Amino acid sequence: MRTRSGSLYRRSGGEVAVVGEKRKRSLGQPAAGDCYGGGGRRKRLAGGQDYLGELPDDLVLVVLSKLAASASSPSDFFNVRLVCKRLNGLGRHDAVFAKASRASLAVKAASWSEPAHRFLKRCAAAGNLEACYILGMIRFYCLGSRSCGAALMARAAVGGHAAALYSLAVIQFNASGGEKTDRDLPAGAALCFRAAMLGHVDALRELGHCLQDGYGVDPDPAEGRRLLVAANARELTLALSAAAKHRPLAAFPLGGVFGVGGCPLLSDFGCSLPEAEPHPANQFMVDWWASRGVQPSSSKKPVVEALATGDSDGGELRLCSHGRCGRRETRRHEFRRCSVCSAANYCSRACQALDWKRAHKSQCVPMRRWLLAGAGVAQ
Repeated sequence: MRTRSGSLYRRSGGEVAVVGEKRKRSLGQPAAGDCYGGGGRRKRLAGGQDYLGELPDDLVLVVLSKLAASASSPSDFFNVRLVCKRLNGLGRHDAVFAKASRASLAVKAASWSEPAHRFLKRCAAAGNLEACYILGMIRFYCLGSRSCGAALMARAAVGGHAAALYSLAVIQFNASGGEKTDRDLPAGAALCFRAAMLGHVDALRELGHCLQDGYGVDPDPAEGRRLLVAANARELTLALSAAAKHRPLAAFPLGGVFGVGGCPLLSDFGCSLPEAEPHPANQFMVDWWASRGVQPSSSKKPVVEALATGDSDGGELRLCSHGRCGRRETRRHEFRRCSVCSAANYCSRACQALDWKRAHKSQCVPMRRWLLAGAGVAQ
């Protein structure tokens, strides 16, 4: 390249640059194998040691599978795949998707998109039971694809997924996605029994209520009470083991007073412990309906107002009143109402028991009081 005076630029080695040739940035001479920045990128010099490239694919797949099983969020898994093309390519292997943990599959409702849907479908196709259950719940209750969602949950249930077995039991009890005459109470009780044997607390509690009330099984109040106590004991064990990771057991208050925000049913044992986190599928459904302005019926208008307008359920499908469930009716009057106030409705007896000590105990008002109050207002 020539200057304005017509002379040529000279390089540091004394060589004359060819006319029209671009000057190269002087970057020094780093050692072999080092990386230097050029334009914001990290480049490996020729002759450097590529340790990742020397690893066999099988070993990299094992590392990625361990990462998918231990990731705390979906972003942790995807950030590693963005490191290089090789990790991105091997990260698409079915062996990696099959090992994805519950936390790495916890897709948020606010970030739901077609790529998130494809990610869950790819994990489910790889045989991941947790992905089958989460995607099945989303399709059944949120996207309206009843048959496909039930098929995915059934696939997870066949593989021994306890939460899927319990969800199918709730569907059988309520005949969700069908007519009221399609209820199969014995099948629901059998699914609850299988889920309870796998350690599912809500299924164990639901089975106890079924035995007490003779709902789908022969009544056995004594055995039902025993199962309810066993459900409380197991819930206590799980809560203690989870909370002990954060603080010692001596830090938890013990006594007759149930602390605010504690686990709902553990007050029977005089303990106040943090409530367990809901399953990612339930949390997704709660956030999904909340973003669309759908709230549990217990937080809607009072019963006397609904009776005055002649529409006891607002003319719409209702959510389960348990704030951490997220299930919504698939037809009107599908869920059972609270027999005292008729303002709250629940998809299962387990949700009713959890919500009673969590919130509804202080909100429940007998129907007669609402009617008397309405009569007084009318006069």
